[in-house]
Amino acid sequence: MFPTKAASLASPDDCVESVGLNVAGRIRRQLLAERLDALPDGQGPLLCPLCQRPIPPAQRDAHHLIPRSEGGRHTEYLHRICHRQIHALFTETELARRYATVDALLAHPEVARFVAWVRRKPPDFMERTRKSQRLREGRGLESGA
Repeated sequence: MFPTKAASLASPDDCVESVGLNVAGRIRRQLLAERLDALPDGQGPLLCPLCQRPIPPAQRDAHHLIPRSEGGRHTEYLHRICHRQIHALFTETELARRYATVDALLAHPEVARFVAWVRRKPPDFMERTRKSQRLREGRGLESGA
């Protein structure tokens, strides 16, 4: 018996435990993705909480709102390009302290500008993402820069 797709999206770790996947890393993610794809689609397409576009299975990334390195466990599924842009703009500490919710991320002007741009792209759009100059130079917000 599989959980509903809505329940699995609330907490992927709970879904993994409930379907008996006691495997780590890449294999676990692959098995979980296969099981999620096999579930009946009662709610329509999965939408990215940042850009509100449907997420194709090949472009689906799980983002820890509070990074695992900072003790976070909850994840949200995002487009791969949206997920990479978040990590290109912010350090792990910044994400944990200031941007631990989707609303906080959307309130940041750089994220808002990116979302306005990417909303006009097709759902399977992907482009190379570069770290911000601030992060490339090692000047995170937590250091007062």
